[in-house]
Amino acid sequence: MANGIVEDPLIFVSIDADGIVTLVAHRSEMGTGSRTSIPMVMADEMEADWSRVKIVQAPGDEPKYGNQDTDGSRSMRHHIQMARKIGGSVRTMLARAAAQEWGVEPDQVTVEMHEVKGPGGQTAGFGDLAEAAMSQPVPPHEEIAYKTEDQFRYIGKGEVQITDLHDITTGKATYGADVTLDGMKFAVIARSPVVGGKAISFDATEALNIPGVESVQELPYGGLGQKFAPLGGIAVIATNTFAAIKGRDALEIEWESGEHGSYNSDSYMQELIATSEKPGTSARTQGDVDGALASADKVFARTYTQAHMAHIPMEPPAALANYTDEGLEIWAPVQSPYTTRTDTAKALGLDPEKVRVNVTLLGGGFGRKSKADFVTEAALLSKAVGAPVRVQWTREDDVQHSFYHTTSAERIEVALDADNKVTGWLHRSVAPSILSTFAPDEGNVLPLEQGMGLNDLPFDIANIRCESGKALAHTRIGWFRAVSNIPHAWAIGSFVGELAAELGKNQREMWLELIGEPRQLDPAAAGLPDNFWNYGEPMTEFPIETGRLAKVLNVAADGIGYGKELPEGEGIGLAVHRSFVSYVAAAARVKIVDGRITVPEMHMAIDCGFCANPERVESQMQGAAVMGMTVALHSGITYRDGAVVESNFYDYDVVRSDNYPSVTTHIMPHPFSVHATGVGEPGVPPVPPAVANALFEATGERKRDLPIGTTV
Repeated sequence: MANGIVEDPLIFVSIDADGIVTLVAHRSEMGTGSRTSIPMVMADEMEADWSRVKIVQAPGDEPKYGNQDTDGSRSMRHHIQMARKIGGSVRTMLARAAAQEWGVEPDQVTVEMHEVKGPGGQTAGFGDLAEAAMSQPVPPHEEIAYKTEDQFRYIGKGEVQITDLHDITTGKATYGADVTLDGMKFAVIARSPVVGGKAISFDATEALNIPGVESVQELPYGGLGQKFAPLGGIAVIATNTFAAIKGRDALEIEWESGEHGSYNSDSYMQELIATSEKPGTSARTQGDVDGALASADKVFARTYTQAHMAHIPMEPPAALANYTDEGLEIWAPVQSPYTTRTDTAKALGLDPEKVRVNVTLLGGGFGRKSKADFVTEAALLSKAVGAPVRVQWTREDDVQHSFYHTTSAERIEVALDADNKVTGWLHRSVAPSILSTFAPDEGNVLPLEQGMGLNDLPFDIANIRCESGKALAHTRIGWFRAVSNIPHAWAIGSFVGELAAELGKNQREMWLELIGEPRQLDPAAAGLPDNFWNYGEPMTEFPIETGRLAKVLNVAADGIGYGKELPEGEGIGLAVHRSFVSYVAAAARVKIVDGRITVPEMHMAIDCGFCANPERVESQMQGAAVMGMTVALHSGITYRDGAVVESNFYDYDVVRSDNYPSVTTHIMPHPFSVHATGVGEPGVPPVPPAVANALFEATGERKRDLPIGTTV
């Protein structure tokens, strides 16, 4: 294993006597296509007929399969070459097995579309050679004759549909709440309204009188700064989920709020804003920003905010656990199956070898299901009652007890000379850190949070300083699709739109002026810190390239017809952002209908290097457009007296079918020699500022706080 990547074909590929090829998907499937795209690359390189390929999901076992965290938009960029090596190894082993059987040289044998051919017209199917091929030694990398790009059958073609599409669309797919075991129990949990709160006392008398309720169990509180530990609470165990919910409703519980009982998001935001107006910890220093501001002909400044956000995947968390004397078996929709295994083993005092995690399909994840607190709850309850237990989170549980996307205040100040050229840029970002979920909170963000669209600003400005302010967390902070890129892109993209209006320029002109000429950002000259986080990738291979950023901006703008005359009450907004080493631009058209903000059209342009699966890239850009609109218009968690106010879709809404845009995706073409980069996450960040900029063009009203709301 190197860098968490396993390249052993005997682990990932098996061939049956009937020729069916079984490929192992080691990453979770939540719509991004990992379960399809990585096996597809293996199949292409081994010359397998996709119609004769079966895919199975790997359990949580990183020592065997390598890193299994489905996050960071890295599944394809980290594993495309691994998948090619595995496929190429199997093709080579098939050819060598046939050569031995036919008494010819291996280079005289070809493999094509599930068939092996010899120089004298000999043919054999994969199944005929399966046993002999898999007993061949695995060839070293240099002995594999990889396909050339023009020989790809599936890679880069966009013709392979997501593997589970039929089952998903016909209701046959297996999600977390679809797994059943004989004798299983059903549980829901009453948790403190305030994070960190605990039950002082509870009375289960009425709950136990509910038909179907069998027992009530108290779960221990995991504590803040304890990674993804459960919140604790009072669990109701029943013969069905409805009875468990009714039993929970009947519980009488006295809660102690603890230190976060006074948390109010409105007053907290004012604290963040105040902090953003003071010097913070430097994340990047280039030139002399103070001098530029002091000598400026004009200083232009704005502050942008973003509320906490919940992920609200369509499938709320659910997990089934079966604890026995032999060990623990789990079925759950998790993004990090091996971390789920080790965290749950630790919580129960088990050897991880005694724990098996079976990964179901995820009905959406967005980072929420990388935290396995709900799995640990099920495991603890199964052990307590001596039977399989499925813990089901309701929508209210999901909204009110999540690991939330951080809230933030972003202050940007620029210095303008007499010609209205930007000579200095100061960006102060203040947000509670995800580090608070892992360790005692000191209020400082991680370098990786600063590296997400803050200190990697790609603008051609002589003087740049980026800073982070201290902010203590009062709730659980977790990964969210695109993470800190959302507030940073929101502020930068909105500010560029405002600056354009202030200077009498159009948005495209302003963006291109700030981006400057095509170049690679020099980390040292740009003042990037030594610990600059480039999404885990080396800057030498994944540099920041302004030409690629400008290109996607222009393609999206041209696609939507930026600059054309529009009816009254309509406007087009532009934004562009680099994240997860990809470049994405959004061009949104806003139309005001009876005072309501609608987005009938959006163009998304993405440069993700070599595009291995265009079908999934287009799907992800469509999904990112809608999620970005939800972030822009709807997503805002409010805290009063430490508790979340919102509870379900009626007060924490999402974009619905009556405001679903027509999304056109433009994928920048690249040969295989250009690294594949991220796709799942980078589409979201430019969408909210594009919508806000379009709203300003349509109405003259500038929104600076996320969510911006749905009306004007």
